Amino acid sequence: MMHLKVDDISFSYTGFKALKHISFEVQSGDMLAIIGQNGSGKSTLLKCLNRILKINEGLISIGHIPLKEYSPKRLSRTVAYIPQSEEIVGGISVFDTVLLGRKPYIHSKPTTADMELVAGLLARLELEAVAMRHLNTLSGGQQQRVYIARALAQQPSILLLDEPIANLDINHQMKVMKLLQQLAGEGMTIIITIHDINMAARFCNKALMLKQGNVFASGLQSVYTPENIENLYDIQVDVLHHKNCICIIPQ
Repeated sequence: MMHLKVDDISFSYTGFKALKHISFEVQSGDMLAIIGQNGSGKSTLLKCLNRILKINEGLISIGHIPLKEYSPKRLSRTVAYIPQSEEIVGGISVFDTVLLGRKPYIHSKPTTADMELVAGLLARLELEAVAMRHLNTLSGGQQQRVYIARALAQQPSILLLDEPIANLDINHQMKVMKLLQQLAGEGMTIIITIHDINMAARFCNKALMLKQGNVFASGLQSVYTPENIENLYDIQVDVLHHKNCICIIPQ
């Protein structure tokens, strides 16, 4: 079981405290949605979990080992991160993009096992037909699946995604969220930032609500109350239940 614990962490940019005494825990198989208004600290928190940003206070541990003690190679084999946007390199193929995810394991050149793993991921994510195409010729939904495949090539225990369904149509949003839910069902820990709280409530078993760098509320789906959402977003909502799903409707 892979256990991620965030214990009273804070982070400051120059002259601005972006995260204030954040604490939460997730286990293998959890899918956690980090939600909140723009500027609440969601993306900053993800970057702290991947040590892109170094916290000023507190402790992050993975598997009961402090994050600061992980070597770069071990960290990249444990945690994979997909940012909100990436600069697309026009001349690189889909296959080679996914193969980059094997970098933590490759010593001199890719092995047959590396190539087979990439081929398997392309098949799983329905990317076989575009494997030799350049990344910049793909649709937004296809590109997102390529980035997920590259992250999975790292064989991580924890997958961090910053706004993974932003700018996707509802069909591709559903495909991405179902895939992430499936990965969680296989034992991976999934942590996403997301603005669509209906998607978060439908697919994620846990939620962390951030407001101005503080944890406003956290827990299971029971945190999606009208009072919490109204205080989080400064808007009145109705929270309905339909076919075992939570539906949040602005008034």
